[in-house]
Amino acid sequence: MTGLSKWANIQRREGALLRRRRREAGRGESPGLTGVRYEGYGPGGAAVMIDCLSSDPARVRLALRQAFARHGGSLGADGSVSYLFNTVGLMTYPPGTDEEALMQVALEAGAEDVVPSADHSVEVLADPLDFSAVCALLTHRGFAPATAEVTQRAATSLTLSGESAERMALLLRDLEELDEVRDVYSNVEIPDEVLARF
Repeated sequence: MTGLSKWANIQRREGALLRRRRREAGRGESPGLTGVRYEGYGPGGAAVMIDCLSSDPARVRLALRQAFARHGGSLGADGSVSYLFNTVGLMTYPPGTDEEALMQVALEAGAEDVVPSADHSVEVLADPLDFSAVCALLTHRGFAPATAEVTQRAATSLTLSGESAERMALLLRDLEELDEVRDVYSNVEIPDEVLARF
């Protein structure tokens, strides 16, 4: 197996702009829209949280239930997986960023952790209450993040391989394609060669 990719990293990098446009389009333009969070289990027992914006939560629940069932998962009850996630301030930096210098500045700024990834990108984690200050100081010191947001991050990860990894990648892709879905969070790590096929 080659490298592993956390789904959160993939979906944030590749889908951030699309989700931002969806969120902006949904703000204030369509009265009656409600934010709803759904939770479920993917193949191999992976935890999945989905934030949606809809005027018909029952219809969205049905669409999500069908997507999970198609790929060997199931929609869960409220609270079934959310306890596995923490709200964090997250700033990402592309491969080639000076990790040592970034770590020094980030920790001086009050960041909680600096996490290098297998692809040599770097994540800086901060308490959500300190997020704006940490991000501003990093930017001021020459480390403007590629992305910066308060998001959900799994406390532990689950590595999938083979058919489970393929089914999970398909499930996550199908969830992202639903119009009402704003964000998808999972604790899964999928091999790069599986993700490359999707």
